Amino acid sequence: MPWSDADLWVVDRFLSDPGMMQHLGGAQSREQILDAHSRYLETGTSGSGGMFTIRSTPDSPVVGNIGYWDKSWRDDLVYETGWMIFPEYQGRGLATEALAALVERVRREHSRRFLHAFPEVGNVASNALCRRSGFANLGARDFEYPPRNHLQCNDWRLDLWAAPGSLPG
Repeated sequence: MPWSDADLWVVDRFLSDPGMMQHLGGAQSREQILDAHSRYLETGTSGSGGMFTIRSTPDSPVVGNIGYWDKSWRDDLVYETGWMIFPEYQGRGLATEALAALVERVRREHSRRFLHAFPEVGNVASNALCRRSGFANLGARDFEYPPRNHLQCNDWRLDLWAAPGSLPG
């Protein structure tokens, strides 16, 4: 489901939880949470990305979120993606299904060639999801997220122009 004002509780739950944010610099302040929610809403109206809630079925409760947005990366305009699943729903393949649906949507609706994901190198689950989903690992890179918090993240890239299921290039 596309992101809405009613989804503030979702981003609040993720970003305020030290466990959920262990790979992204720790729990964030209320101001940072409201800023993230505002960015998520803008992403959906900009025409160049979107943030979505994840549900296991259309009638079930929200179990996470996933999105994509513009990113200027290495002198190119690409898409970046990210996701989170509530701990009680992890390990059920929901992020895998959501990422596959997102990739299909981006391939169908947009013309950029590359979709990147930047999970922290110690985030075993997200790095495994990228590998299983056909992304190529271009190596570790230094990032700052949130501001003044330095992270080492893997740069995973998916070639959206390649045939689905082909080897990463």
